[in-house]
Amino acid sequence: MSNESQAAAATAAVLVLADGRVFRGRGFGATGTTLGEAVFTTAMTGYQETLTDPSYHRQLVVATAPQIGNTGWNDEDYESRGNKIWAAGFIIRDLSRIPSNWRSERSLEDELKAQGIIGIRQIDTRALVRHLRDNGSIAAGIFSGEDAQQSVDKLVEIVRAQPAMKGADLAREVSTDQAYVVEAQGEKKARVVAYDLGIKSNTPRELAKRGLEVVVVPANTPYEDIKKEYQPDGVFLSNGPGDPATADEMVAVAKAALDDGMPLFGICFGNQILGRALGLNTYKLVFGHRGVNVPVKDHRTGRIFITAQNHGFALEGKAGESFDTPWGEAEVTHTCLNDDVVEGVALKNGMAFSVQYHPESAAGPHDAHSLFDDFLELIQKVDFNKSATGNSNK
Repeated sequence: MSNESQAAAATAAVLVLADGRVFRGRGFGATGTTLGEAVFTTAMTGYQETLTDPSYHRQLVVATAPQIGNTGWNDEDYESRGNKIWAAGFIIRDLSRIPSNWRSERSLEDELKAQGIIGIRQIDTRALVRHLRDNGSIAAGIFSGEDAQQSVDKLVEIVRAQPAMKGADLAREVSTDQAYVVEAQGEKKARVVAYDLGIKSNTPRELAKRGLEVVVVPANTPYEDIKKEYQPDGVFLSNGPGDPATADEMVAVAKAALDDGMPLFGICFGNQILGRALGLNTYKLVFGHRGVNVPVKDHRTGRIFITAQNHGFALEGKAGESFDTPWGEAEVTHTCLNDDVVEGVALKNGMAFSVQYHPESAAGPHDAHSLFDDFLELIQKVDFNKSATGNSNK
């Protein structure tokens, strides 16, 4: 082992929770201090997609899988524009010493170092996850190298001083600065404006596969602006981080789209925005849903989906509940079979629908791909621009 490798192997690190719980281990990736909310994911695979998902902004991700890094890192599976890792830090049990996958181009640790992301390994992740399940996601910090030598009292003080996740308006921090276009594959059937609230790269690709031209715009762009400039046939609200209770501007966008009769589809954070527009409240979950194996039931059909999820907030409501809105009757369409959390809402007239999970399947199962087909079918049925102006932008 080289001197550099020996030094890396010996780097002391400590994970400190705001409640005073401490886990000591070894650092990997970059060295120093990083703060965020400690959350866990139950996914056994897909760590590259997880780390680059903008929904993990300001979060320290705990992997429940016992060994991480086996498949290395490649230049194809990024889920963020600019190939950025958005997770604030990575917490694992064992780091694979040698990546082994035909698509691997470098190691996980190499990429963490290159992007300045701090990790900690060789801690008891089972005990940590049990603590988070019992007590909830919590403010935390990873300290490695010289930073780890400070007293525990001082480290706890640093951790507790960071901003809370509840009340955090983070979508604007991860959103694109400028609009960009993802061209339709094959024949162009319609144009969709997708609001980037932390959108994953595979989502516009899934829309494009269905012949939809996707114009991705910054969070909080006024509805009248996108209607005037792009003349969309539908509006999509993406996933993203932060507290949906802060997203008043995006709720106003959703309401304006509903007033206009625009086909509307949302996922994850977009589900919470549509729910708020329809009159529902949101709340913070104890430890959230994060993984690629979460069972969800569609109460309209009885079908059960295995889904990919990443959210710490949710809509209030009960399975199959109907309620009145200014745009007609709405209903809670989906709930999680693990804990009855609301996983989808829709207008009964079909003009707007959303789900709490990630149908783009990066990483994750393909069960929910049909939602993109449903959106295309709604757009073609409504043919918004033709009915509104007598013309079409197709």
